[in-house]
Amino acid sequence: KLLKQLAQIVIDGKKDDAISLTNRLLELNYPPKKILDDGLLPGMDVVGVRFRDNIIFVPQVLISARAMKSSLAILEPLLSEAKIEGAGTVVIGTVKGDIHDIGKNIVAMMLRSNGFKVIDLGIDTSIEKFVDAIHRENPQIIGMSALLTTTMVYMKLVIERIKQDSLPVKVMIGGAPISRNFADQIGADAYAKNASEAVMVARELIGIKDRNLHE
Repeated sequence: KLLKQLAQIVIDGKKDDAISLTNRLLELNYPPKKILDDGLLPGMDVVGVRFRDNIIFVPQVLISARAMKSSLAILEPLLSEAKIEGAGTVVIGTVKGDIHDIGKNIVAMMLRSNGFKVIDLGIDTSIEKFVDAIHRENPQIIGMSALLTTTMVYMKLVIERIKQDSLPVKVMIGGAPISRNFADQIGADAYAKNASEAVMVARELIGIKDRNLHE
């Protein structure tokens, strides 16, 4: 099956193969969303799990991410065309001390392609940057990402500040070392284990009844 093949190409980090197979799938009239949901994302999920379990390390993750990004570059304009407008606003960032942005970028793209306005604060995002963006953009949701166990604790500090200032936002967190249990411990409103789930969770947080996302 071609989509399984694409997932494997992402896992193996073969950038040129990812580009050619993505183009081939589009020629065969596969919907861009299906290529993303059933090819690229399952591949990156495997990479995420292997990284979490110390089977692979950052260099391999980056090679896989590069393959994924090369395919996404082809799909992104097509996904944007099909998007549903006006879901809500999300401010997203990788927390302070952490410079990993692959997962965050995929989540941002998925949210955009599902009609959310996304303000991406990038990597190494401080409490102040998050708070400024909340005041400036009036988002319904803050999304925080971390790939390192050493930086995930910073999420708690951001949440404490949001509560202290009584800012009217919901907080969604994710990343390889993050779990639902950790989200509950630090007082986050929601946890998403991957980009597809992040879209569903974001919709739930702002009260959009879930239309069929996988049509």
